[in-house]
Amino acid sequence: MFSVDQFSKKAFSFAAAGALGLALTYATPAKSAPFNPFPFLPPLTTYEAQPAPAPAPQVEADVEGRVEMPAHLKRQVVNFMTKEAPGTIIIDTPNTYLYYVLGNGRAIRYGIGVGRQGFTWSGVQNVTKKAEWPAWTPPPEMIARQPYLPRHMAGGPGNPLGARAMYLGSSIYRIHGTNDPTTIGGRVSSGCIRLTNEDVSDLYSRVNIGTKVIVLPMERRADNAGRQG
Repeated sequence: MFSVDQFSKKAFSFAAAGALGLALTYATPAKSAPFNPFPFLPPLTTYEAQPAPAPAPQVEADVEGRVEMPAHLKRQVVNFMTKEAPGTIIIDTPNTYLYYVLGNGRAIRYGIGVGRQGFTWSGVQNVTKKAEWPAWTPPPEMIARQPYLPRHMAGGPGNPLGARAMYLGSSIYRIHGTNDPTTIGGRVSSGCIRLTNEDVSDLYSRVNIGTKVIVLPMERRADNAGRQG
């Protein structure tokens, strides 16, 4: 017969041995799967931290509003035979080109926008004034046709006269830049001649007060307008 104390000691020994055996049974290396105390349930799922998604690529805004111009409207040196003196400007209205005569059968050709139907004109003028980032005051004739226009607009990137302007004689017409380069090659103005801001700045640097400007009528094209050098 066992005494109570002997029975308690043996029970404790059996319990300790059982616990040790259980611990050894489920002991795992440090890098193995975590201990699951409830083997009859589905295994626990572990989640690894996922890297943050890469930021969307940033597209730079084209602050100058440049567009890809058709090849024939890009500024280029071309063959151009004329009797006019170097430095003369010839505006080929029907082909939407402006030529700056270099001499020796050559000229710089620029793509331009010209007057829409009913607003083209022709003749000979001289540059009487030059302005950088000119202000715009629509003439009364334009206000009468388009009363919603501002009466005055300060110069700047939003001004329809663009970066530079060359005023022709005492007329209301100008050679100027534009804040809408998509109009180059079109017939959209009220008679003024427009270039991209980049091109009008280039032309502006070459032109002096007094420069002769010949504007051809719609039914006449400049000599060799289509021949490139």
